[in-house]
Amino acid sequence: MARDYASRCPVSPLRHTVLVAAVILLVAQGIRAQKVRVEEELEAYPTESVDLRCQFIDGGGRTKLTQVSWIWEPSDGIRDNIAVYHPHYGQSFPNSAFKDRVVFLHNSLENPSIRISNLKMSDAGRYTCEYATYPSGNEQGTTTLVMLAKPKNSAKVVTVQAGTKSVVVAQCEAADGKPAATIKWLASVGGNHSTSTTNGPDGTVTVRSEYRLVPTPTDDGREVTCRVEQRTQEQPWVYPVKLSVEYPPSVSIEGYDNNWYVGRSDAELLCMANANPAPTTVTWTAASGSLPDTVVVDGNKLTVRKVDDAVNTTFICEVKNKHGASRHQITTIVIEERRQVTPGPSTGAVIGGILGALAFIGIIIGVIFYVRKRLEDDEGPPKHRPPPPVKAGSSTEMNLDDDISGALNGGAPPVLDDMVRYDDEFKDHDNEFDPSNHELPPAANIARGESFVSPAMYV
Repeated sequence: MARDYASRCPVSPLRHTVLVAAVILLVAQGIRAQKVRVEEELEAYPTESVDLRCQFIDGGGRTKLTQVSWIWEPSDGIRDNIAVYHPHYGQSFPNSAFKDRVVFLHNSLENPSIRISNLKMSDAGRYTCEYATYPSGNEQGTTTLVMLAKPKNSAKVVTVQAGTKSVVVAQCEAADGKPAATIKWLASVGGNHSTSTTNGPDGTVTVRSEYRLVPTPTDDGREVTCRVEQRTQEQPWVYPVKLSVEYPPSVSIEGYDNNWYVGRSDAELLCMANANPAPTTVTWTAASGSLPDTVVVDGNKLTVRKVDDAVNTTFICEVKNKHGASRHQITTIVIEERRQVTPGPSTGAVIGGILGALAFIGIIIGVIFYVRKRLEDDEGPPKHRPPPPVKAGSSTEMNLDDDISGALNGGAPPVLDDMVRYDDEFKDHDNEFDPSNHELPPAANIARGESFVSPAMYV
């Protein structure tokens, strides 16, 4: 179809000329665009150096190069000459911000590559290598310089007081990075976080994240982990933070064993406090007034040198820190005689008793199974088989069918088989049988006590 259409509608000479001219123009523009060879994009870090390469490609050698300039564009609409090279007038660096930091690598118009040292974040932008040529005019190529900055990462805990409101308990920061970092939190305490960013004047970005939760005393000492990810880092930066939750003391008294008998020496009570920060004071008092003379206090430990009726009282321990005070009390009862404490069984004895009980249970189960097996064996069918009976008037040789039927009939002839055969004969002669014309066979003369079954014969 395409060939038919082409044959019917041939291209006019004018149209053909226009198409050829368009192709030549496109090729010419492509060749022109490739005359100045530069790198499209480069990455660099502050304080480092970077080489911006530029080379003029003239296939025919008919272009005359007059001058080359490097133009810096920090943003759209701003163009500053930072380096100029002329074959007769030499080198020039008109921008003071790049003075003493820019040099030409070669004194050549064909290869006017430059090096920028001691880079700053503000040096980011587009750098254009522009030629003044004759007769084609200006030719140029542009390189984009991307400045990267590793962030300064840090994380810290924020000390808070236990309460009922959500507060900031940890902070994480990735400062002065480019591009901006990403901050994540790894935690199992059930909080949440918020993140904010701040742009610096040199193009860097500072990212801050705060972790919040409703603090409780159980959260004190638990960990949350800050994780910072950024393009310039080979791997994520991870930093665990231990939470610091302050709370007033909770108090308990330990050491009383209900066996303070008269005359006992060095009976002790310990005042145990859980608090953050640590308790500042621990005070022992007695409900009856001042402490008895036999009592000695050393910090959180109360010692009764010798138990008597004076310590038959209630002891009170009060603990304070900067968030509050808490107290606990215990009543000690003095008895006349020492209670005999029966020692409990040792661990070895307990384990031995358990093993012995298990062995005894195993023996009983084995005996039960053995007895049941014997009973099942006794109740089963006999394992021997009695000899078969022999029919009267026959030899001792019997076939298997006779043995089986005789054995099942107590050694007698198989009565069932005879009855079946008799029934069949009766059916065959049903039409011929007439009681009036036939005599009945005489009845067998069998005395009382005798059996129709013949006695068994033993072989």
